[in-house]
Amino acid sequence: MNSRLTIFGSGNWALTLATVAAWSGTEVKMFVRRPALCDVLTRTRAHPEYLPHLCLSPRISFTTDMAVAAEYSPHWLIVVPSQHMRSLAEGLRAYVLKGLYVVSAAKGLEDGTAFRMTEVLRDCWPGFEGELGALSGPNLAYEISLGQPAASVIAGRPELFRTMAPLLGHANIRLYEQSDITGVELGGALKNILAIAVGMATASGLGANAEAAIMTRGLHEMGRLAVELGAQWTTLAGLSGLGDVVATASSSRSRNRWLGQELAKGRSVSDILSSTTMVVEGVPTAYVAKRLGVRFHLPLPITTEVVEIFDGKPVSAAVHDLMHRARVQEFDF
Repeated sequence: MNSRLTIFGSGNWALTLATVAAWSGTEVKMFVRRPALCDVLTRTRAHPEYLPHLCLSPRISFTTDMAVAAEYSPHWLIVVPSQHMRSLAEGLRAYVLKGLYVVSAAKGLEDGTAFRMTEVLRDCWPGFEGELGALSGPNLAYEISLGQPAASVIAGRPELFRTMAPLLGHANIRLYEQSDITGVELGGALKNILAIAVGMATASGLGANAEAAIMTRGLHEMGRLAVELGAQWTTLAGLSGLGDVVATASSSRSRNRWLGQELAKGRSVSDILSSTTMVVEGVPTAYVAKRLGVRFHLPLPITTEVVEIFDGKPVSAAVHDLMHRARVQEFDF
């Protein structure tokens, strides 16, 4: 088997997955968009901003040449922010050949189209004949980069899992096979909204009961939308749904939870985002999810209140409105 892997992306999750692949015995080529960063990574074996404890394996090499990266291996792992997926996919179109195995590890929905990431890839690659899927789960990059154990799923057809799992799954991530790409991608994207909401509850001192209520009712809300979009409800009860909600909403290292905490302190979303180089996927995803709820006439109360807080509504007013909604059955789909 070709034990090479190409990773498109150079953020903390991309670097962590490259490291896990290297620990698994895989040779990795990373596509890095910025020449200056590529040079630093090559010379110092470390990222100047992310994961300062991580010394990158000699099994990992770097390039700014998209053709070199694309032709290095038929196994591609795409780890870029969701709003950059389309531009990368369009750039890769000339290198998309039969026999490729492509996995998206991005967790978001495209603004405008509301596409999941594999939908963006198929839209950019008409007639794609390779294997396409998604990797998602309760995966905090910092912990995994330290060698701590984690579990995740690769969603796609069996051939995709059989081919890609050995490249990543011989170190500290236990990989599970999934067929529900829709559910896996939506779980990974929508959970970021809940992490923001839990962060606001934490910083507002609302207590553990409120945090638990947001996570459980939020999971139901995720499921309502995901099932409408073609997912299986059981997927949302697994690693890429419930598991990811728990990790992202509970960890102090979650950037989405952090944004929620900062919002509760009275900062605007624009001020928070401008103060960090990290991508907070929950912000654009919340707007997309709210629009989907309107389109399909689905109640998404937590998502709606999060978006209204982004737009200036006080957190206390959002809490009041959530607590005084009309009473409903706990399970309604």
